Amino acid sequence: MKITILGAGAMGSLFGGYLSLHNDVWLVEIDQKKVDKINRDGIRIREPEGEKVFYPTAVSDTDGLGEMDLVIVFVKAMYSVSALERNRRLIGANTYVMTLQNGAGHERTILKFADRSHVIIGTTKHNSSIIDVGHINHGGGGSSSIGLLDGKSDRIQNIADNFSLCGFETDVSDSVRKSIWKKLFINVSASVMTGILQTDLDFLKDSIHAWRLVERLIREAVAVADADGMEFDEEEVIRDVRTLVENAHNGYTSIYADLHNGTRTEIDTINGTVITEAKRLKVPVPAHEFVMELVHALEDKALMYEAQ
Repeated sequence: MKITILGAGAMGSLFGGYLSLHNDVWLVEIDQKKVDKINRDGIRIREPEGEKVFYPTAVSDTDGLGEMDLVIVFVKAMYSVSALERNRRLIGANTYVMTLQNGAGHERTILKFADRSHVIIGTTKHNSSIIDVGHINHGGGGSSSIGLLDGKSDRIQNIADNFSLCGFETDVSDSVRKSIWKKLFINVSASVMTGILQTDLDFLKDSIHAWRLVERLIREAVAVADADGMEFDEEEVIRDVRTLVENAHNGYTSIYADLHNGTRTEIDTINGTVITEAKRLKVPVPAHEFVMELVHALEDKALMYEAQ
């Protein structure tokens, strides 16, 4: 397959590296120095068993590449529109556009560039972090799930098989929205709290007060999902998040990193998604509203102090 990945960050590099095993892969990155380094040295991925090196092609300009079979969006949500606009030429009548980004609701952006029958939404349990340019740590694996926004998702079974062949166990589901919400429960609770508190995930299980806040955010999010007919078991979701936190082994989240580095977070497509859906469904979510304003205040604080 001809695959272009928008964003050569931690997750874009992870997928770009492994997918290049059996596909023609282009990694799009606006920083030319990063492009040159990746093309010179490859993508180095640290695995528990040692380092692996892959050689996808990095580009800063996709002019002349032609239409792709698949375009995967891995930039932060606030950059999705500009990234897709700059690379619109890659998307033809038969091109699938996929999001595996954090949060939910990304399909609303992608629909500005592709028709509903070619939009793939999904979620993955894989995670990674940047060590240096072109060098990432594969922090954990697991399954991925993808599905079409419109139509029977078995039409994209070949894409799932391709991902699995490259090392990402992937299934196709017509109910992928429920899988996305399962991951969202983690991000809107545990992940956002590590960002606000500037701690690793381990702290959440060690502090009774921090865990109470995590639970409150989970319960509100489950109430929203269930109001939309998803039928989650609240206590089961809490147990699942707790298990993930207990197995994280000093893990750090992207929201932690963004706030630590003084950059904008993806809170609007994480807790913001819960708030948007809650308003539509008339479900109260005061904890999420407070948390989103607090994160934006922390972003503002970092930018204001940087400007001084």
